[in-house]
Amino acid sequence: MKVLASPIVLRTALAVFTSTFLCLAAMVLVRRLRRNATQAASLEDSHTDPDQFPLSTYNAVIQELKQQKHELLTAQQAERRRAKTSESISAAVLSHLSSGVLFFTGNGLVRQGNAAAKDILGYASPVGMGVNEVFRDAKVISDRGSGERLAAAVQANLQEDIPSESWEAQYLTPLGEQRILEVALTPVHAGAGDLLGMACLINDKTEVALLQRQEELRGEMCGEMALALRSSLTAIADYAREIAVNRDPKRTQELAADIVSEAAELEHTVGGFLAGTKAAASAGEA
Repeated sequence: MKVLASPIVLRTALAVFTSTFLCLAAMVLVRRLRRNATQAASLEDSHTDPDQFPLSTYNAVIQELKQQKHELLTAQQAERRRAKTSESISAAVLSHLSSGVLFFTGNGLVRQGNAAAKDILGYASPVGMGVNEVFRDAKVISDRGSGERLAAAVQANLQEDIPSESWEAQYLTPLGEQRILEVALTPVHAGAGDLLGMACLINDKTEVALLQRQEELRGEMCGEMALALRSSLTAIADYAREIAVNRDPKRTQELAADIVSEAAELEHTVGGFLAGTKAAASAGEA
């Protein structure tokens, strides 16, 4: 008891107790500071830096624009391929047509023409030529004959957007060959209804017109031959009847000679007609 009551022991115990309390308090404080520091660090990591947010948004927009540009370029390339394929098909179809085809733009220039059009018109390439150059002095054939210039008629259709119309015209090629052309114009409109130009279909009717003329001449020849045959047969019949009733030998000989003459004329007429028919048939087969 004396030892516990000694001042030295009491001071020593008090010092130990104080130091222990201070150590414990320091440990608690350190732990609390660490916890606060950890929470603050976590809070800072959980929030985006306000200076970096606009840059990330800008990068995202740039990437989206690049993607849209790529998709647009892909669509444009696909559209160009489809247009090229369509144009190739159209060119292949036009190249196999026996009829000539020209496409006139709204200002009257030839934008496209197939091989048949070049052969019929006699040009190496009509592309880029105007209406007046293509048809030059061609004249429209009507019931009143040749008069109106074909180029003027075509130009009027281009300017006034007239519906489909066709003409028959006399045409002279650059080499001086006379031809009869059948020309038909059809307007070509865009999807919105605007006039893009005129499609011109050209057929060479020269051989057909020649055959028609030959038929007309043959009809005229048939009519003339029929009239000649009728006259000859009537004369021969009259001569034969007169011989039957005539008793004069001299007159009978004269009538017989007339019959022979009429028969020879008849044979000449029929022979010429048959020769012409045979020649026409041979020309048609050639």
